This record gives sequence, structure tokens and C-alpha cells, in this order.
Amino acid sequence: MRGPLAHPVVPAMVTRAEAFDDLVLDIAHRYRPVLGRRWAQVEFAVEEVPPTGPAVWEDGIPLARLWPAEGRLPARIVVYRRPILTAARGLDHAVVVHDVIVEQIALLLGVDPHEIDPGRH
Repeated sequence: MRGPLAHPVVPAMVTRAEAFDDLVLDIAHRYRPVLGRRWAQVEFAVEEVPPTGPAVWEDGIPLARLWPAEGRLPARIVVYRRPILTAARGLDHAVVVHDVIVEQIALLLGVDPHEIDPGRH
């Protein structure tokens, strides 16, 4: 009788999508001090693809989108996994995720991305 190669709690059972989700959260947590008190009012999420095509002001397929806080809803930064993986072909996708998150936080705060991460390329 054959069984699984690893038990569900072993990291070998983490899917690529779950690993990507963890990467987004890890990078977002690096910028918690930048957001300060706003951290509690920002949600980070991952979706496979954007729910709609690019808006007229977007250049190509979006890698992420920012929804500002509205009423009781917190601000939301949504990162799109498949467009990022496509854009990162040949590169470390963690670098692309990092740049996308920095850009979205800068957009949320209304500052230049270099103010969020001075070492950004």
C-alpha cells in the first residue's frame, strides 16, 4: 500500500500558490514600520489574475491593484500571482513581488517608492 511522500504538516506539501501567498505576506510585513498605525487599516491579498482587463490608465496587465479605504472598509492591496510570475520569467519572482508591494504602499501613502525603500532598483 502506498502513502503520501510527506505528511500535510511537512513543508513539501505547500503548494506554489501557498508559497506565493506567504512570500507576499513576508514582504508586506517588512514594511509594517513604514505604515505605522495604518498597518491595521490595510489588507494584503493575492488573487490568481485580475478580475477585469486593464483600466484605461493601466499599461498592460496589472501586477497589483490598490483600493483605498472606503467607509469602514480598509485599504486593500491585491497582488496578482500569474501576471507576476509571467513578468518575472527568468528573474527571481520575489524581486518582482517586492517591487510591486513597494509601489503599492507608496501609492497608498502618496509618496515616491524610493521613500519607502531607498535601495529599490
